[in-house]
Order: sequence, then structure tokens, then C-alpha cells
Amino acid sequence: MRIFLATAIATMLAVPAAAQPIDAATSKRIDRILKRTPLIDGHNDLPGELREKYGSNVDNLASGTDRLPQPMMTDMARLRAGRLGGQFWSVYIPAAVTGPEAIKMTAEQIDITRRMINAYPNDLRLALTADEIVRAHRSGRVASLIGMEGAHQIGDSMAALRSFHALGVRYMTLTHNKTNSVADSGTDEPSHDGLSPWGEQVVAEMNRLGMLVDLSHVSPATATDVLRIGRAPVIFSHSNAAAVADHPRNVPDEVLRLLPANGGVVMVNFYPVFLSQQVRQWNAARAGEEARLKNLYTYSAALAADGLKRWETSNPRPRVGLRAVADHIENIARVAGHDHVGIGGDLDGVPFTAEGLEGVEGYPRLFAELIRRGWSDSNLAKLAGGNLLRALRGAEATARSMKDVAPSMAALEPATPQP
Repeated sequence: MRIFLATAIATMLAVPAAAQPIDAATSKRIDRILKRTPLIDGHNDLPGELREKYGSNVDNLASGTDRLPQPMMTDMARLRAGRLGGQFWSVYIPAAVTGPEAIKMTAEQIDITRRMINAYPNDLRLALTADEIVRAHRSGRVASLIGMEGAHQIGDSMAALRSFHALGVRYMTLTHNKTNSVADSGTDEPSHDGLSPWGEQVVAEMNRLGMLVDLSHVSPATATDVLRIGRAPVIFSHSNAAAVADHPRNVPDEVLRLLPANGGVVMVNFYPVFLSQQVRQWNAARAGEEARLKNLYTYSAALAADGLKRWETSNPRPRVGLRAVADHIENIARVAGHDHVGIGGDLDGVPFTAEGLEGVEGYPRLFAELIRRGWSDSNLAKLAGGNLLRALRGAEATARSMKDVAPSMAALEPATPQP
């Protein structure tokens, strides 16, 4: 059965989203802005792609990764073409992995990331502070930071949290797609009505360490709790605006309005399922068809896969271009202010992206679109990295103010068995 008529009509009426060429004057303006202020992306999943597709090997990333048998969205040449000045590399592990195994797998992901940084010293430089980001950018390298994508990765251990910070982790997302012992996820059944008591302890220890609390993936109640009790600016490393596309991964306006008092930053994602209501509906219909085919062809994965390809041919995904990304950026800037928006593309962490932003080389096209909409150099610099640098410096200042606070010895109480 074909996807419902409204989505088909939206697809036919959609304005082609391919990016326009950047004229010379605009290109020079973008270069001038990004020479002064590092363009810092909040979330790139290349380390996970290296683990899944290439056995954790960090070779062959100089250029051409878009042409590999299993293509990727990132390589050193395209980072330079995209004018990147800083990148948070995600050390993602599945939310189903918990306990000691989660700690082990996270350490392996950090190892991949640090080996990658060391393998390309002319392109990448490890950065642990805001000042080190600036110095790396001035030296012509991409400042490379590490972000952990879910508090399940610390295995309910404050010692593991501190150890990962010592290894270079500078933000931790409180949840991924599943609710955990720390907090409720936005895409799972809630258990805590936001942060758990243990989660409050984890946030306090992150503040003491100077580790950014990342609120992408969490429920609005979790975000509100952190903004109420936290002592440092937060980030949403790869999230969009719920008012533009109503997806539970996106940030509602009532949360955006709390950001100015906190100093936090929402870094906008390039994944069309989060950018467009039509694509979200298409994705849900595709998942339903995939489940139907797998149930119908339990004896043949090939037949199920062929059937899904035929469905996709008959029901093409609605086109979404970088203008949709700009729409989300402008909504966040309008509600929270230009001081509270950034970029976190989620490249190499999603199966497809907005047209024009298919790889890390595409960022200048997004800046050109915002220039077309009348953005000032000052606000473009804030979006690029100025806001993130301010938030990170705020977290560092909070850590200095807590230097006399002892490391937390809090421990998660064992769950009480149910009768």
C-alpha cells in the first residue's frame, strides 16, 4: 500500500533542495568569518563507522572516503573543504550495552578516536579546553574533542566517569534512545519523570569536572531538570527545533526559552527525519513495510530486501535540502537568541542527510544560505563556534569554582526487587 496522499503531494510540491553555487563575494565573506572563529561541529560519528565498517582501522582517511566500498561522510580533505575548525568526535556505543561491557566498549571507542587523531597530525589536533580549540584552529588543524553518547557508558560508576574525562571526554549525552539509570530519554518510556536522584549526582560531578552536559536525546522533563539544577552551560550536541518538525528528538520552545539563563547551545542536526515532518512520516511507513516484509518472508532475507527496494521506488523519500536546516537554526535563534545556536550535523551517524550537506565539505553552503537570509557576520560567528566556545568556557569556569569540592563517592542504589 502506498504512503498516504499528503506525503506524496508534499513530495511533488517540494522546492528542489540542491544548494546553489556560492558566489565569490559570499565565499570570501565565509572564509573571513571562519578564519577568525573556528567552525565547531558538535557531533560526528566517524569513530563508530570505523569500528563497524573497517574493523577499527584508522587508515585511508586522507581523502576519497565517499568513494570507498562502504562510503563515509568524512575525511581529512573534506574537513578542510568544509572549513572545519573543531569537531566533537562521538564515542557512541549501543544503549543496550551496559555495565562493565559498556565501560570496555567505550574505552575501545576512545582508543579509535585518539589513534585517528594521532594518525593525521597535519590535519587534527587533540583539544581538551576552549583555549586549545582556538590554538589548534590558528595552527591550521581541526581541534578534535571527544563526546560520549549516553550515560549508560559509565556503567553506573563515578570512577568510570572521571576516568573517561581524564582520557579526554569533554561532553556526555545523558541518554541515547533508551531511558537509563540517569535520566529519561525522549524516545523511550519514562522512568524518572526527568533526572533520577542518581542522575542529579552525575550532573553535579560533570559540573565539578568541567564536562559539558549534553541534552540531545533526553526528554523535555530531563532537560528542564538539568537546566534547573545544573551549575554550568549545557549543550544539545545534535538536536533540532520541535516547533519546525515535531519529533521527540527535537527541542520544544519551552525548553529553548530556558537557555538564555543557562548559557547553553542547541547544535542543529542534518538528519531529514528530524528536519521534516514529511520525512518522519515516510520513515515510519518504511519501517512498517520492512516489518511486514520480514514477517512475510521469514525464510528469505533477500526477498524481504528486494520487496523493500520496490516499495522505496514506488514511494520515494520526500526531498529535504539545507534550507530546512536553516529553518531550524532560525527558529532556535528566534526563540532562544542568536547566542544559543550552533551546528552538530550527526554526519556518519545517519543513513542520509539534507541535500547539499552530504558530507563535511558542505558547511559553507549552509553559511551561504544564512547570508542570503540576511545573517550578520557577528551572528554567523556565534553559530559557527563562538557560542560553543562560550559554553565550554562556562563549564571550565564552573569546574574552577568547584575545585575544593571532593570527587563524588555517590553510588547507585541497587534496584529494590518487585514482589
